[in-house]
Amino acid sequence: MNVIKKVIGALLINLLLISGAFAGSSPAQAKAMVEKAVTYAKVNGTEKAYKEFNTAGSQFFDGELYIFAYDLEGNNLALGANPKMTGKNLLEMKSADGKYYLKEMIEIIKSKGEGWVDYKWTNPETKKIQDKTSFVKKISGTNAFVGSGIYK
Repeated sequence: MNVIKKVIGALLINLLLISGAFAGSSPAQAKAMVEKAVTYAKVNGTEKAYKEFNTAGSQFFDGELYIFAYDLEGNNLALGANPKMTGKNLLEMKSADGKYYLKEMIEIIKSKGEGWVDYKWTNPETKKIQDKTSFVKKISGTNAFVGSGIYK
């Protein structure tokens, strides 16, 4: 009987580990990624940081998590998921539900320095529009901020 209990226990542990591997990222992981990016920018300078944020496979990519950076006018400074957008003004871009998500991010940065923004975005893995939430934080001493988001 003890052998059966041990086998069942081992199977349950394996199922939990497997389900965790397929689960999406958590809000805490997104926030930690942003904190790491802000620290990196402070230590290494923003120019080097933006290059690192845009480099696939760098420390700023973890599953669905990646870093994006904008200035307060809506100019993209880094976008890990699509570095070709760097240098473009995306202030008027809308989310899948018609929300000016970047304007909301900028307002949060101006008023609080950091916070969460909810919007709908196409998940590149599922190709479906999903609820997404992004944590954004100002890089002190600059007119820029970084963020990272998760699909709910």
